Amino acid sequence: MSDRLLRLTWVQAEDLVGHELRQAVEDGRAAEVVSIAARWHAAGGHDAPPRAGASPEPATPETRALAVELLGELAAIPSPLPEPSDLPAIQASAPGSMRTAGRGWEDLRERVLGAWLGRAAGCVLGKPVEKIPREGIREIAEATGNWPIRGWFTAAGLPDEVAARWPWNRRSAVNSLAENIDGVPEDDDLNFPLLALSLLERFGRDFTTADVATIWLDELPAGRVFTAERVAYRNLLDGIEPPRTATWRNPFREWIGALIRADVYGWVNPGDARTAAAYAWRDARLSHTANGVYGAMMVAAMCARSLVASSVDEVITAGLSVVPAGSRLAQAVRDAVADARAEPDFERVVDRLYARHGDLHWVHTINNTALVAAALTHARGDFTASIAGAVAGGWDTDSAGATAGSIAGGLLGASGIPSGWSMKNRLASSLRGFDGIGFDELTRRTLALIPAGSSG
Repeated sequence: MSDRLLRLTWVQAEDLVGHELRQAVEDGRAAEVVSIAARWHAAGGHDAPPRAGASPEPATPETRALAVELLGELAAIPSPLPEPSDLPAIQASAPGSMRTAGRGWEDLRERVLGAWLGRAAGCVLGKPVEKIPREGIREIAEATGNWPIRGWFTAAGLPDEVAARWPWNRRSAVNSLAENIDGVPEDDDLNFPLLALSLLERFGRDFTTADVATIWLDELPAGRVFTAERVAYRNLLDGIEPPRTATWRNPFREWIGALIRADVYGWVNPGDARTAAAYAWRDARLSHTANGVYGAMMVAAMCARSLVASSVDEVITAGLSVVPAGSRLAQAVRDAVADARAEPDFERVVDRLYARHGDLHWVHTINNTALVAAALTHARGDFTASIAGAVAGGWDTDSAGATAGSIAGGLLGASGIPSGWSMKNRLASSLRGFDGIGFDELTRRTLALIPAGSSG
């Protein structure tokens, strides 16, 4: 019996060059890296695959050595775009907003519980169709009488030819299809909020980026992190300190990973978008830069505002208030919201998102954040439409669904979430002390972290 080869995705130098070249096109360095791209392709180096994380075969020593050399050259070329990653510069170029008064304690408890439940529901809805493109998601839903999406995905009644054409996400379908759901299954989109909660309980509201790194190494299994987080984790083990962990051979630094870690920072700062965003920045800078950081800050601000707001428009305004107005992310969100307000057919809204952002990787921050903003805006407070729109968009379905659900759930409160999205009060997790925890307990622990006076 021959030994199986171990393929460590998202960390090998030869797997990173193509992604870094793609990142260069996105952040204004395309002209400067033409010669580097030519050398890479002449040596047989591969481009970044649109929906995968690794090259198909192990690299030769020569290819890997060239990849290391080229990554060094690429890192030396700065982006010319006005998209800072340090907090004072971000705040100076963001519109800013006033702090909103809190609400009564019972209302806040209802909203925090709604945010937790909404995040779980949106995540589970998106899990079985993660990595399936938009057209496949629609075909599956139509074939099972679930289009527009109004309930969990199911294999019941799905024709064999459709199932063969669009296979479920193999790691998720077992426990996230309607017929299999038994409590809330583990997912990184839920592990990271748990980790943020643990971080705040352990280090307090003055936590630092080094504290985030510490809790990753103490509590987060390496096999449960992906793309930018896996690179940052590897960098920590190599002795690289934050914030260089975000930039050293990390072409995924503007992808969605930091965004999915941000919700709790909003929930513990109800109505205070600026503080929530600053908390998210401290976390995000461990693994992300520029728009990758802005996505986390925007979501934290939206989550903070969702607990005290009465409309989606207030939430979107809060999100835009904390990121540079001239950034690619801010422009993408403004365009998405404008389309969602003007176009009654959400499929046409998503068509326009793909026309603008279809070249981005399916787990990039910009396209997914724009999709979430569009789904929330178009749904006008309808929870089902919010998470269904985010998932039907076909990019990072479980992450986008989770974030849309978190914000919609915070706006509506637990009692405003339709009963069809309820699951057993039990969450699976590989994080110590969290496996089997209930959302009532998570809500209690979240409320305990809110400063006195924030509730009204």
